[in-house]
Amino acid sequence: MATTADFKNGMCIEFNGKLCTIVQFQHVKPGKGAAFVRTKLKNIETGKVVENTFNAGVKVNQVRIETRQYQFLYKEGDSFVFMNMEDYEQINIEPHMIENADLYKEGQDVQIVFHAEKEMPLTVTLPPFIEMEITYTEPGLKGDTASSTALKQATIETGATIMVPLFINTGERIKVDTRDRSYSERVK
Repeated sequence: MATTADFKNGMCIEFNGKLCTIVQFQHVKPGKGAAFVRTKLKNIETGKVVENTFNAGVKVNQVRIETRQYQFLYKEGDSFVFMNMEDYEQINIEPHMIENADLYKEGQDVQIVFHAEKEMPLTVTLPPFIEMEITYTEPGLKGDTASSTALKQATIETGATIMVPLFINTGERIKVDTRDRSYSERVK
């Protein structure tokens, strides 16, 4: 058990029967009345962020989670197969637990968050930036921009489509920001 005084960003707690991480918190001591803690909590399973206010000193159930390095091997039916990089053990994970499932390619390093007491995988996330090859995009025409931020659709090697600047062509390698699925830069 932990109290509101123990709150830290990234701490995992049980809130309304669901596992949540603390995204942001603020201790408030008004001139009148009791102190309280204003928080933003992110549900680990759904990714939904909710705001909640706790009275100061309230006890909450802290959950211990661990982040481990895995490598994506292949897709088998509906599930994804990952291998632990330390002991080479393989696990199958359902697609609803995987963020940006269409950006995964074989051999990609990922982080899997586990519930430490139950040894149950909770979420799978890619690194913030990944390198991909453009497999198809329409050619950009010179002078075809009304502004400097003109974008076009491009298909990357995993089959996903993202928006890229007009100067990017088929066969080029780019860096993709996995947090918002946007083009970051060209890879030389």
